Parts: sequence; C-alpha cells; structure tokens
Amino acid sequence: MLMRKISSLVVITLSVHFLQAQTLRRPVAASCTGAGAYSNTHSDAFSFTANQAALARFNNTGVGVYGERRFMLNELSFYNLAFTLPTHSGNFGFKTTYYGFNQYNETQAALAYGRKLGDKMDVGVQFNYNMIKVAGYGNSTAISFEAGLLFHLTDRLNAGIHLNNPVGGKYNKGEDEKLPFVYTAGLGYEASDKFFVSAEIQKEEDQPVNVNAGLQYKFLPQLIARGGIATATSSFWLGLGITINELRVEAVATYHPQLSITPGLMLIYNFKTMHVKEEK
Repeated sequence: MLMRKISSLVVITLSVHFLQAQTLRRPVAASCTGAGAYSNTHSDAFSFTANQAALARFNNTGVGVYGERRFMLNELSFYNLAFTLPTHSGNFGFKTTYYGFNQYNETQAALAYGRKLGDKMDVGVQFNYNMIKVAGYGNSTAISFEAGLLFHLTDRLNAGIHLNNPVGGKYNKGEDEKLPFVYTAGLGYEASDKFFVSAEIQKEEDQPVNVNAGLQYKFLPQLIARGGIATATSSFWLGLGITINELRVEAVATYHPQLSITPGLMLIYNFKTMHVKEEK
C-alpha cells in the first residue's frame, strides 16, 4: 500500500511538472489507430482521429474502443472512444479520450465533420473540449480545434496534412498551461487490397520531429497483422486482429527500450454500409 501511494505521488508530481510543456495525448501506438486516414479501403472508425478529412469517404456508421496500460502502470492508462455517422450533408465523428487515474487525469471530448471537395480532395475539421483534473487542485479546461486535408493522388496513393491547435489554446487563459501546436504530413500507399503502408512526419511545438510509420497485411479476410515504429520514442508496436462478422478485435503491444511493454486492445464494430449522397 505504501509503495502504491508513493508511485501515485510520483506520477502526479511528474504530470504537474510537465504541464508547462503539455503534450497532446495519443495512443503509444499512434499509427495503430490513425493509419487508415490515408487509405481508401482500410479506413475505420478511428481513422478521423489522425485526420478529420478521412470522415468524408467513410460510409459506415461505426464505433471503436481502444484501451492501453502504458508501461504496465494503472496510473498511465489511456482509453479512446470513436464514433462515425455518415449523412447526406457530410459525415460526422465523435471522439472522447481519458488518460490517467483518479488523482490525475486528462480528458477530451471532440466533435468532427468531414466532406468531399470533388474527386481528388477531402476536408475535415474538429472542435475539442479539453480538461485536466488534479486531486486537491481542481480542474482546468481549454478549447481547441483541428483541421485536415486529404489528397487522392492516384487510386492507390493518398497524402494529407493536418493542423492541431494552430491558434494556441490555453487552459483557463493561463500563461504556462497551454496546448501545443502540432502539424503533420502523411502519406499512404495501397499496394493491393491486402497490403497497405503509411508514414507521417509530425512536428509538435518544442518537441523533436517524430516519424510514425506502419504497415498492415490481411492474410485472410478475417485475419490482419500490423506493425509500426515511432522515431521520437524509439518504440515499435505490433498488432494482430480477427474479424467476426462486423466486429474486429485486435490485440496490440508496444515496446519501449527503457520503459518496457504497453499492452492494448482495440474493438471496432461497423454497422450496415450506408450509401449516402452528399448535397451539392
């Protein structure tokens, strides 16, 4: 019990210390959930969390749940819920995330919208409500937004750009507790209906450049294997998923050379395909 209290105190202390250079929370295996943003056939309910323009061509009402225990610590748990809804006037997405534990946690609720701008370009935008809670210190909130573009260069090659918090939102108008500006450029290539590879270059304010790269292969229509790396943390991840009717269950594991293993689990359910025609 004593060691657990000490561990919790250390986590809170480190979390509060790093608020002055707040890092946007993403899964440790970031390209695991967002890689489908640059794909025509491998997109899912999580794709818009990497680039909101990916909503434009997603014709399913879908829901996804992802959870991970960072470095096997309960205090560093991360959970992500995503939901997509196609309509005649463009497609909507909802996302909520939770990171931390009862003494310190960060949450975000987001509403996204995406639509086509012709055959070669899609656009998307997302509005976020962010909150930090520290036991004994109360809550801090901030509003931010994201925007993305996707370019369909060929039938198999897609590229995109994404801006997160370009106007520099701050928690409760504080001078130090701010959300960073992050810009990303990504590329995805579908060698076939079974094999897909993607990469993105990401630059976060006051942080080194990060490259997320990943690939995935469908051995069978029901079985998929995926893997990727993140250069900023020198970590890599592996995932193995199985599809049963409309449900996909995927186990994910990330390895960091100093901080060890992060296990994760992803569930994605796609409802019946909808064919909607956008208003012009």
